[in-house]
Amino acid sequence: MSLILHSHPLASYCWKVLIALYEKDIPFETRMVNLGDPAARAAFEALWPTAKIPLLEDDGRVVPETSIMIEYIDQIRPGPSRLLPGTPQEQLEVRLWDRVFDSYVMEPMQRFVAQHLRPEGARDARELDNTRRALVSAYALIEAKIGERTWAAGETFTLADCAAAPSLFYAATIEPFAAGQTRLAAYFARLMARPSVARTIAEARPFFQYYPLRHALPTQYRPEDDNAG
Repeated sequence: MSLILHSHPLASYCWKVLIALYEKDIPFETRMVNLGDPAARAAFEALWPTAKIPLLEDDGRVVPETSIMIEYIDQIRPGPSRLLPGTPQEQLEVRLWDRVFDSYVMEPMQRFVAQHLRPEGARDARELDNTRRALVSAYALIEAKIGERTWAAGETFTLADCAAAPSLFYAATIEPFAAGQTRLAAYFARLMARPSVARTIAEARPFFQYYPLRHALPTQYRPEDDNAG
């Protein structure tokens, strides 16, 4: 088995798969994708025409889409703990929360960041407002539904938590959690303390200088130059 993850250290969806790989302790090679280089982009499109990152390769087999990648990882390395638990009902709960974080947190977060990659005068104020509203709504849903669980889908760290960590990390730089959202805040703290998550963030930190909202990052995660003086 020779796993290759085509990715970029800042990309939230790449974090999702990295966290799963670290959880399962699977050896793999990382290849940074430079979509701005025409030759590199053409080579990447030859692997998978959408040219979206991340993309997983296993001895020539191409595995796209992050949730599918993580299920694939879980199958090739079952181990003592599963990112997709055993019963059909448990699996449905995990997949539901995976969709919640990808669709209701990750997606509006990325649209907000995309606006900040534009010159200030070219940003769409309505889009910025809509994405903030979407995050507020998502936070309320999570706060109401997560209950007393340790992790998103229960007492076991799963695919859903792999999705939650990057989406909430970046979303919190856009729209902080409300003061009364104690369950969400506690869950986020557990995510940040998880070794696989902490490792992923530490590896990304040198690249945070390119994140347009880097000054909204918690102090411990900001690029070193931003903390100088």
